[in-house]
Amino acid sequence: MDWQALTLSVELAAVTLLVLLLPSLLLARWLARTRWRRKAWLEAAILMPLVLPPTVLGYYLLVGLGGNSWVGQWLQSQWGLSLTFNFTGLVVASVVFNIPFMVQPMLRAYESIPRQLLEAGLVNGLRPIEIFWRIELPLIWPGVLSALVITFVHTLGEFGVVLMVGGNIPGETKTMAIAIYDRVQAFDLTSAHLMSLTLVVVSMVAVTASLLASRRLAHGGRSGALA
Repeated sequence: MDWQALTLSVELAAVTLLVLLLPSLLLARWLARTRWRRKAWLEAAILMPLVLPPTVLGYYLLVGLGGNSWVGQWLQSQWGLSLTFNFTGLVVASVVFNIPFMVQPMLRAYESIPRQLLEAGLVNGLRPIEIFWRIELPLIWPGVLSALVITFVHTLGEFGVVLMVGGNIPGETKTMAIAIYDRVQAFDLTSAHLMSLTLVVVSMVAVTASLLASRRLAHGGRSGALA
């Protein structure tokens, strides 16, 4: 078992969740309510990481953020910051390819809120922040939880984008998925099997716990909102 790679993968997943949570929540809320005519184009752009091959996405991130790009050169000259072949670059790449996994479950949850509930809150004198905490959040929380779990598990297992942007640097960019690939390449199938099984078990436990918690929260949220 490559514990260093596992620790790095968990750290990457945790940082990705922290970075994406609030922006994704606000974006999903806005998308659910806006009547902007070009909304479909924005949603399509958000979904692109789902349909693009990971290596294609990783390639364009590498080109766009590398030292030869204007973004990479500006970051290097102004801040001394590089976004390729290091953990910071992995975080940026992880945030980009996980956007749809965070936004879509939240968006679907927001769209399921009956507009009458929100209007009732306004009629009863609730401020927008009170409507969010007392009506919206209890109803969308199952979607938020699903988004967090799916994004966490997806980050643990991502290979193509991580390899393209971060390479294979032990302790810096070598995640669990890359470690498994290395073990297979070295014909160390026992270690590869152990690490793969670990990801399978973690993913199964996380998804199952998310489903059970979402059902309880959904039931409790409906009861609270109706009350």
